[in-house]
Amino acid sequence: MSALSLCKDECRQCAGLFRLGRDVEAALTMVDVFEKAQQCLASAPTEVQQVLAQLLLQMLECQERQDWLGLADSMEYELVDLLGSVPA
Repeated sequence: MSALSLCKDECRQCAGLFRLGRDVEAALTMVDVFEKAQQCLASAPTEVQQVLAQLLLQMLECQERQDWLGLADSMEYELVDLLGSVPA
């Protein structure tokens, strides 16, 4: 399994934790997921990295508001889509 596929799977798993109300566990996992996503997209074009930065800010704002479902949706759909936009 490629690092990109693994990163997408971890995004989905973390989103699932938020949906189950396990926000403390998910928040700890989220830090690792964000780091891995940044590593996976480190060689991506600048535009993709800018979208990632915006998305990370949006997700952190969701966390501050305790909008766990919004955070889970962003993680599972937007972040996974962004990771899928770069060649493996």
